Amino acid sequence: MVSAETPPIRGEEDSLAATARTADESSFTELVEHHRHELRVHCYRMLGSFEESEDLVQETFLRAWRGREGFQGRSTFRAWLYRIATNACLDFLDRFPRHPRPRQEPMMADPAMAVPPAEVSWLQPYPDRLLDPITPDDAGPATALIAKETIELAFLAAIQHLPPRQRAVLILRDVLGWSAPETAALLEVSVASVKSTLQRARPVMREHLPPRRLEWAPSADPSGAERALLQRYIDAVEQADPSILAALLREDAWQTMPPAPIWLAGREAIVAAWTPAMIGPEAWGDWRLLPTWANRQPAAAAYLRRPGEPAYLPSWLAVLRVEGDLVAEITTYGHGLFPAFGLPPAL
Repeated sequence: MVSAETPPIRGEEDSLAATARTADESSFTELVEHHRHELRVHCYRMLGSFEESEDLVQETFLRAWRGREGFQGRSTFRAWLYRIATNACLDFLDRFPRHPRPRQEPMMADPAMAVPPAEVSWLQPYPDRLLDPITPDDAGPATALIAKETIELAFLAAIQHLPPRQRAVLILRDVLGWSAPETAALLEVSVASVKSTLQRARPVMREHLPPRRLEWAPSADPSGAERALLQRYIDAVEQADPSILAALLREDAWQTMPPAPIWLAGREAIVAAWTPAMIGPEAWGDWRLLPTWANRQPAAAAYLRRPGEPAYLPSWLAVLRVEGDLVAEITTYGHGLFPAFGLPPAL
C-alpha cells in the first residue's frame, strides 16, 4: 500500500499552513478542492452511500474552513483533511447508527442455494467516471484509493459489517497504507489500540468477503472478457431473450435489489423472475441499455419504453460481479443515481 504522506519539505508545509490559516474563503476553497475526489471516496468507504459521501465531503470542507487556524503544519494538509473527514463520518455514524440485517426469505430461489451475506440496504454504487479524476498517473498517493479490490461492491458491503472505528482503522491501515503511528495520531488513540483494533477487524472482513474473491482480476481497467460479458447481458435484455441471460450466469449466481429487501438465489430463479418482464403478456415493454461502469465493475443502465409511450425512460442500474467468464452477482438499483453516472434523462 501507499504511505499516507511522504515526509514533507518543512518550508513548503509551513508555507501551506500559513496560507491555509490566512486565506480568504475563495483561496481556501481552491486548497481543499484539490482533495475532493479522494476524500469523497474515503467518506464513501466509511458510509457505503454515494449520496451521503457527497454530503460528508461538504461537511469536511466546512469544518476545515471553520478550524483553519488550528492547522499548524505538523502533518501534511492532506492528512489534516483526512482527519477531519474521518471524524465527520464517525460523528455521522454515531448519530445515525445502522447495521447489516439478515436477509428475509428470497422472492425466488433454486433448491439448496445458500443464503447470501447479510443485507446492506444503504449501499450505493460509485460511478467510475468520478474515480478517474482522483489521480492523473499511477504514482500518486491516491493510487491505492481506487484499486479495484478496495472499491468493488463486495468489499464495500463487507466493510459495513465493522463497527465505525474498526472500519476507520482498517481503511487507513490496509487501504490507504497509513502507518500505525499516523493512524493513532489521526484517531487520537494509542498505537497499541490501533494494532489491536486492526487485529479484530481483519477476520470480520475475511468472513464477509466472497470465498473466491482472491481469484478475481485485480486490474482497475475493464478486461475484454468483462466488456464482452456486459454486452451479452445487454443483448439478453434488449432482445428479450432469457436463454442469453441463462448462458451468462453462474449456476449459483444471485441478485439483490437494494434498498428493497428483495433477492433471487440461483440462475434458474433469476431467469424465471425476469422472463415475464421480457416476453409474454406481462412484458413491461421495449428495453434499451447503456453500458457504464461502477466500482470498477461492469454495469448497465436500463431504459424502458412501455407500450404506447414515445420515449425510453430510466428504469434501473445493474452492477455485475464477474467470476471467470460468468456473472456471479447482479446488484440492481433504481434510476436515482443516473445523473451521477452522466446518463441521459431519456432515450
